[in-house]
Amino acid sequence: MGPVVMPPPIQPGDRVAVLSPSWAAPAYFPEVHEAAMRRLRDDFGVVPVEYPTTRKSSTPQERAADLNAAFADPDIRAVLATIGGDDQITVLRHLDAGAMTRDPKRFLGYSDNTNLLNWLHFHGVGAVHGGSTQVHLGPVPEAEYLVSLRAALFGGDVELTCPTQTRDFGLPWDDPRVLTDVPPGGPAEPWTWLGPPAAVTGPTWGGNLEILQWTLAVGRFVRPVEEYAGSVLVLETSEELPPAEEIFRMLRNLGERGMLGVASALVFGRPPVTDHDHPLEASAAVAARAERRDAVRRILEEYRPGLPAVLDVDFGHTKPQWLLPYGGPLTVDTTTRRITAHF
Repeated sequence: MGPVVMPPPIQPGDRVAVLSPSWAAPAYFPEVHEAAMRRLRDDFGVVPVEYPTTRKSSTPQERAADLNAAFADPDIRAVLATIGGDDQITVLRHLDAGAMTRDPKRFLGYSDNTNLLNWLHFHGVGAVHGGSTQVHLGPVPEAEYLVSLRAALFGGDVELTCPTQTRDFGLPWDDPRVLTDVPPGGPAEPWTWLGPPAAVTGPTWGGNLEILQWTLAVGRFVRPVEEYAGSVLVLETSEELPPAEEIFRMLRNLGERGMLGVASALVFGRPPVTDHDHPLEASAAVAARAERRDAVRRILEEYRPGLPAVLDVDFGHTKPQWLLPYGGPLTVDTTTRRITAHF
């Protein structure tokens, strides 16, 4: 199987598909979706193009048809997912690999879109982890998201930095303030750096840890372990708030498969520990994140002691969100304590 190649950046004025390969959130919260489309047009200078299932709950076959059509259209230069969901794995068997890889274009998404990110990776096409329009672009976006979204679309390098404030969730999408206000967050704990002094640049692989368990369980679109040698693992957890012991077990699965053994570095996302229905006092949230950090430490001590690693990095299911290449290069420098995404 050949190498993974990142599709070329797009240009201002290009047409970009905006699809709902999982849940069609725009069907239920159209005001947030429209705000995201305005920002794509006005702030990024691209032309968003919707498809039949973008705003409609649809079958896996219908969603796959939109993906096939968008990737096959020479006038479409990138594909953005509106949001994740929980059943994208049922879409994959309906995809036309020829149509979707003949003219590679950048796909942006995360969460349930880990299915598509990994599918593209399996077929030799790099992509972008993050950037779902309904979650981070429709609500008032943070600077980190906008900077890295611009690079993810148009190319360039982005040095990730630890924010001063962070939050696990935003305002409800039926709250009018979601279009005008950035809700307050709490102090962002600093990133945790592990391993010896080293500067590593490697292609990324990973995504949402819970979705990867499905990928490995089904066993489709997974390369032999040795083909992931040198990869920077980028792993994060979702708003379903898996506890520390479950994170430990999911990472153990990757360890037993050999993925930790062949990796060149690990970047682990800041894990959400609260949501609207499960609030925590600040001290309890700090303790919950510490438990999750300890789970990652224990796995590394068992399966890959000395692996350069950074924990609580702000990508995935957190705000603000940095976008990362998927299959493209990421530099992790534990000496200077810098992470640089190369788009």
